[in-house]
Amino acid sequence: MANTVYVLNGPNLNLLGMREPEIYGADTLDDIAAMLDDRARELGLEIEMRQSNHEGHLVDWLHEAQAEGAKAVLLNAAAYTHTSIALLDAIKAIRTPVIEVHLSDPSTREPFRHHSYVGLAAAKTVQGLGARSYLVALEAVAEL
Repeated sequence: MANTVYVLNGPNLNLLGMREPEIYGADTLDDIAAMLDDRARELGLEIEMRQSNHEGHLVDWLHEAQAEGAKAVLLNAAAYTHTSIALLDAIKAIRTPVIEVHLSDPSTREPFRHHSYVGLAAAKTVQGLGARSYLVALEAVAEL
């Protein structure tokens, strides 16, 4: 699994394409997965794409990424970015690099979105590029 990149997506991201497209764009999570699969193949990587509306699943998957020897994790924790000390602790507990991903730029949105617990432990943050945020983050993994 040394060339596997876990792509973990948090709450409400299963509604991409329908949910506030003026903020998050028209791409669905399946569209993003297809883009990532294509680019990952070019980079000699494999994608393990997952989504959950449950915080504990994301924590478990972060632990699993390390246990399975993943190269890195791309994490779009969505709303949990701004609330989850559990995710912060999970990222700090593993050696697998985690790149924080956001479709929008949280710093330009509501004040509560300006703080990121995930960002306190992430190796890098990519934000504000729509679906391209995932591709830029994947290319950063290729350089690790």
